[in-house]
This record gives sequence, structure tokens and C-alpha cells, in this order.
Amino acid sequence: MTEAVSRARAVRGRPRSFPGASPRTLAWTVLPPVALLALFFLYPLALVVEQSVHPDSGGTSLQPYADVFASGAFWEALWTTVWLAPAATAGCLVLGFVLALVIAFVPFPGARAVSRFIDVFLSFPSFLITLALLFIYGRVGMANGAWTDVTGAAEGPFQFLTTPFGVLLAEITYFTPFVMRPLLAAFSQLDTGQLEVAASLGARPARIVRQVVLPEALPALAAGGSLVLVMCLNEFGIVLFTGAKGVTTLPMLVYSKAILESDYPGACVVAVVNVLISVGLYGLYRVVSRRARA
Repeated sequence: MTEAVSRARAVRGRPRSFPGASPRTLAWTVLPPVALLALFFLYPLALVVEQSVHPDSGGTSLQPYADVFASGAFWEALWTTVWLAPAATAGCLVLGFVLALVIAFVPFPGARAVSRFIDVFLSFPSFLITLALLFIYGRVGMANGAWTDVTGAAEGPFQFLTTPFGVLLAEITYFTPFVMRPLLAAFSQLDTGQLEVAASLGARPARIVRQVVLPEALPALAAGGSLVLVMCLNEFGIVLFTGAKGVTTLPMLVYSKAILESDYPGACVVAVVNVLISVGLYGLYRVVSRRARA
């Protein structure tokens, strides 16, 4: 039995290949997608890196990096990105876990329709959700309009969308379904017999969720959370559409330097830093997930 397990592990460790395929066939199969990847992704990325070491004065120099790292705007944008993305991810994990629990285990009319709507919601652009929030909670939105109509005040009390907490709310609203989707898939594979046994032994719902459901949901939470974290780090549309004052993330700084200031080397430097952070987080996620499966 031990020998069979060892052989199975050895087979899993070998690189996969098409049975009976010759090296020439494999080469012609692999080369086209690799060429397309290099043309549409690696080449533009290489251009960004190249532009980041070519200042406007000419030549090749690391002066653009020194100028960007010496500016307070860069460190402020980095700090905003660093706290905003994990905070939004944490909110999405908590809210997504609770909502997925309700949809998966609490019977109510329309549960299947809600689950299907989540798949549709994933295709919505981020600015659409932000625009909807502006219609409701904006300075001239429905909530403030109803308040001023009733009280006669000059303006309504809902002014939080133009603050960092407004951006946080918009990101949690938009990215929570990205956590719910893998959770619902994991809950659909959960053996309901375990829940019934735990309930028959007198376990309360909170204990069942903590000791039975949560351990099964951890891989899905890790997958959804890592995806949301990377997407929040690179989110641009939500911050732009909320118009939050003083909220400048790294993507917004790239936009500001490239479009408003025409500082293309500086914009490329910030973009390189943003890419390095995203790739680093993805690499960390791969290491943690690999150790969790070991």
C-alpha cells in the first residue's frame, strides 16, 4: 500500500504531457500561445520597465526611481493602497462568508435565483456599482434628497462616499461576490450528514459553523481572499468614480502622473512598484496554499 502511494506521488510530481505526442508536435502546440502571451503581455510590460529607467533628460538612469521614492505623494499613495486593500478584503471575507452561509444552508424562496445572480454580478464593471452608490448616497442622491425634502435642510447627512470609508464601502460591495462564488462551490460539496450528526449531538449552529463548516471553507476563503486582495490593490475605477478627496492609491497615482502631469517615467516607476507588490502577494499565496495542501 505504501509503495502504491509513493508511486502515485511520483507520477503527480512529473510534468504532464500529451500521450503519444512527439516533441515537434508539442513545440507547435506550445509556441503559438507563448508567442501571443509575449506579444500582448510581456512586451508591453517590458516597455513599461524600460521607460521607467529613461528620464525625460535622455539616457538610461535610475533617477526616475529616486525622484518618485523621494516624493511624499508616492508614500502617501502606497500607505493608502496598503491599508485600503487588506481592509476591503477583510470586509469581503466576513460579509461573503455570512451571505454564502445564508444562501447555502438557510432555505428561503429565491435562493437559487440569488446564487445565479452572483454569477451575473461578477461580470459587472466596478464603476457601475460605484455609480449606483452615488445615485443613492451621493451629495445629490436619493437619500440626501429625501432628507432635505423632509427636514428642509440645505444638504443631507450622507457625505461619506467622498471619504476613504466611501471607497472602502464601494470595494466591499463590488468584490464580496468574488468571495461568495468559491464559497458556494465549496458548500455544495460539503457532506450535509456531518451537519446533521453535529446537530443531533446537541451542537449549536454557531459551533457547527466554527468546527464543521469553517474548516471546509478555508481553502475557498483563501482563494477568494487572495483574488480580492490583488484586485483591490489594482482597483482604479472605484476610486476615480467616488471622487474621494485625499484618497490616492498607486493606480490613481499612475493616472495622475501620466495624464495630468505628463510624467511618463514617474508613472512607469509607480506601475512597476504596483506590479511587484501584486506578483509578490500572488507568490506568497502560492507558497501558503502549497504548504496547506502538504
